[in-house]
Amino acid sequence: MSVVFVLVFAAIVMAGAFLVAFIWSVRNGQYEDTYTPSVRILFDDPEVKKEEEEKSRSDQSQLAEKREKSQSSENVESY
Repeated sequence: MSVVFVLVFAAIVMAGAFLVAFIWSVRNGQYEDTYTPSVRILFDDPEVKKEEEEKSRSDQSQLAEKREKSQSSENVESY
């Protein structure tokens, strides 16, 4: 029977901790913007800048060149 008292006390302590966390989040403005999340899917994604695209392309081409070099060196070693 004493285990029941321990469990009830633990439940009350946990409920109090969740209540304190909820009050803290409300005071810090976590629930102020209720409109934007519901329509966020309707917004277009920002366009990627051309510089970033060129950089990623050059990175990919460099990786492809490294792969080709490593494959050619492996082919030479196998003969």
